[in-house]
Amino acid sequence: MGKLAVIESALRGGVVYWIMPSYRMAEDVWRSLKGTLQSVWVEKNEQQRLIVLPGGGLIRVRSGDDPDSLRGMGLDLAVLDEAAFLRERVWTAALRPALSDRRGRALFLSTPKGIGNWFYRIFNFGFDPARPDWQSWQFPTLDNPRIDPGEIEDAQRDLPDRVFRAEYLAEFLDDSGGVFRNVLTATTAPLDTMPLAGHRYVFGVDWGRVDFTCAIAIDATESRMVAIDRFNRIGWASQRARLVTLAQRWQPHAIWAEENSIGGPNVEALRSEGLPIFGFVTTSASKDDMITALALALERGKLTIQPDPVLLHELQTYTQTRLSSGRYRYSAPEGGHDDTVIALALAYQAAQYGSASLSFG
Repeated sequence: MGKLAVIESALRGGVVYWIMPSYRMAEDVWRSLKGTLQSVWVEKNEQQRLIVLPGGGLIRVRSGDDPDSLRGMGLDLAVLDEAAFLRERVWTAALRPALSDRRGRALFLSTPKGIGNWFYRIFNFGFDPARPDWQSWQFPTLDNPRIDPGEIEDAQRDLPDRVFRAEYLAEFLDDSGGVFRNVLTATTAPLDTMPLAGHRYVFGVDWGRVDFTCAIAIDATESRMVAIDRFNRIGWASQRARLVTLAQRWQPHAIWAEENSIGGPNVEALRSEGLPIFGFVTTSASKDDMITALALALERGKLTIQPDPVLLHELQTYTQTRLSSGRYRYSAPEGGHDDTVIALALAYQAAQYGSASLSFG
């Protein structure tokens, strides 16, 4: 729809901008427009991502990284793609003034990003009788005839409810909602437990020196949390000793520990002591997948946890921010901690995958 609007305007001699949140995302749109217009244009500039059409109309594909760079040219049409993930200044300080010269139009295309976002505010302009120049539409992915309904059903099974509702149902969700749902419902694992014969136990470990180190044990046989140890401001040798003590009690089948930075030497030291430890390298992508898996497990009753007050607080206040790449950045709120969340997520990964990929000398 956006491409049709852009091409129609430019073929009539209009000046058109297509704006996206990042340079990489803009490249995808540029490639698509070139493929559509390759037999039509009279001029194409790769560096400026500019296409000139017969009659003088032009299309430029731009990134919204620097709103001030969008100033200067009067526009007939501005398409703001993934508008919720653009800074509001792209619209207010650059594009809206540029439309005034030529009485231009704007088309905002986006996945919702909560109700505290500027895109939600302007979306509601379309329902305001005092703003007759605005119109708004909202369509779920199922309305797209080019997408297999079975793929949408698979996505609903694979994704946390909150992510599915935003990405596939186009719902504006309350920003106060956290990443993890049904936390209290999942808090049924008893505090005082002992190892059971024939059960498989696993650990997740998140390291910290000034911040907290946390180790969480899960009974993988029954998918329930059985122990937590959290501490800070002690040396690495003492930290490893506490983990060894915990391992002596639970005899874990596998330990998944964060290996980034300070984690590497600790993983190697514990492996040399004979612990079945796997170093997990945390990247934005691997953390995204790990947190999504934990959110699904808690939401769908596949994991029960103990009523540890720190763990409950960190789970209930954990936040997500959607990036321009489409992935999510997960973190504790400013000034908070997430060591228990990461340790639990690592332990759940260990419960799912164990040590099948591990090899110890």
